Amino acid sequence: MSSSTSSDPDRRTWLKAVAAGLIPVALGGALAVPQARQALARVLQPTPPLDGLRLSGPWLNSPPLDAAALRGKVVVVCFWTYSCINSLRVLPYLRAWQARYRDRGLVVIGVHTPEFRFERDPANVRQSVRDLDVGFPVVLDGDRRIWSAFGNNAWPAFHFFGADGRLYGHVDGEGGYDASERRIQALLSQTPGPVVASPLSTISGSGPEAAADWDSLGSGETYIGYGQADAFASPGGFRRDVEHLYRAPDRLALNRWRLTGGWTAGEEFAVGAVAGRIAHRFHARDLHMVLAPDTPERPVRYRVRIDGAPPGADHGWDVAPDGSGVVREPRMHQLVRQSRPVADRTFEIEFLDPGVRAYVFTFG
Repeated sequence: MSSSTSSDPDRRTWLKAVAAGLIPVALGGALAVPQARQALARVLQPTPPLDGLRLSGPWLNSPPLDAAALRGKVVVVCFWTYSCINSLRVLPYLRAWQARYRDRGLVVIGVHTPEFRFERDPANVRQSVRDLDVGFPVVLDGDRRIWSAFGNNAWPAFHFFGADGRLYGHVDGEGGYDASERRIQALLSQTPGPVVASPLSTISGSGPEAAADWDSLGSGETYIGYGQADAFASPGGFRRDVEHLYRAPDRLALNRWRLTGGWTAGEEFAVGAVAGRIAHRFHARDLHMVLAPDTPERPVRYRVRIDGAPPGADHGWDVAPDGSGVVREPRMHQLVRQSRPVADRTFEIEFLDPGVRAYVFTFG
């Protein structure tokens, strides 16, 4: 039961400031609540809004940027993370907008806010930025300080700023790209310079960056770590944080998944032993998994089967037609892209070496 005394909001403000690391816990109550409130507002809700970009780092492809450095520029701030399929599918649009409108005054900024722990490692992000041909400025937001300052709640999310530094709207998730480009054109048209061409860009992605087949998408994101897992079908459920020999159910229903063989189920991921397998009964054109080697120096070989056979023409970007592939670094792997009309299929992946970390299934 909550109290109605006037001191409760002040107390909550002080506690939030301590929790955010803005007031050292060792100071106890030495700082007055108004000071806590001012510190919280200054750091978590900076003014002007683009100064929120100061809260994290380091920066890739650019020196640090803030409101002063971006004065007079139209800015698109996109929150993304490199192992997220939804984030990967927006990269063709960000690259195209940057290339087309950069000389007219547009700055595209990627705020890389991680979902998984391995995405907090600057070396992993630097490598992914190179591999994904991301040429626009990227700031690493490992503690979600920029995310909080912007009030963000989705990957991906677009925030559109005019040359005056004011926010002119945001879009959560994929889609609406034509409207987003028209918004960019409208904001650029308010700045000095040549007339902005009105035709929209023709943009398409390839491989994992291709748009999802939304009309055939009948399966949703499925986490493997027990912290967010659901639809788990192996008999007996999870054995948390201990190695366990899992067995297959008699039948795998649509949008259910299972482990077989030796696995240690953790909160964020499951770690496989030799010959560990994962299966998922799904309905989608594309199937992806976020996978990582438990030890960076030890790649993990795998073999994919669809309905018990090698994938052939239905193999994904990271799989050969015979179903073979290797996990070398922590990232999203595209394992299936159906070339025929989409149907319910049973996907299975067998790991031929120990030490894989399996995080999540995603579809497209």
